[in-house]
Amino acid sequence: MKLSTRNQLKGTVKAVEIDGVMAKVTLDVSGQTMTAVITADSARDLELKPGDSVAALIKATSVSIMK
Repeated sequence: MKLSTRNQLKGTVKAVEIDGVMAKVTLDVSGQTMTAVITADSARDLELKPGDSVAALIKATSVSIMK
C-alpha cells in the first residue's frame, strides 16, 4: 500500500476506549504518549488492543510551535 502521508510514527497501543461512535486510542511512541481519536467502527475493524504494534499517520496542513 502506498500512502501520501510522510509523517509516520511507529508505536504500541496502550489503551483503547470506545465511547459511542468514537474511540480514543492511546499510543506509546518512543516513550512518549500520543492520543488519537478515531471512529469506533475503525477501532473495531482494526481490532485494536493493548500491545498491538501500529503506525500513527499524521497529516496536517499546519504545525504550530510555541516557546
